[in-house]
Amino acid sequence: MGDVNELLEEAIKETENLNEGEVFLVKDLFKGYVWNRIPRKDRLLLGTLFLNYVNKMEGNIKAIEKTSSNQQRYQKV
Repeated sequence: MGDVNELLEEAIKETENLNEGEVFLVKDLFKGYVWNRIPRKDRLLLGTLFLNYVNKMEGNIKAIEKTSSNQQRYQKV
């Protein structure tokens, strides 16, 4: 598996395929088997980096509420 920065770039690139108004989790940006192969510590770090990216960039992705399992949800606007 690539390093976390490569995974972050891949996740950011994948957001281009989302429709406006779509709500998603970071794990939704990866195929299930790819996500499951990422070590847990790297998934946690990836989530933090993605949230920081969304908060810093004036883009079309915004952080919304968290799920009951404490996963950050995002929406493409």
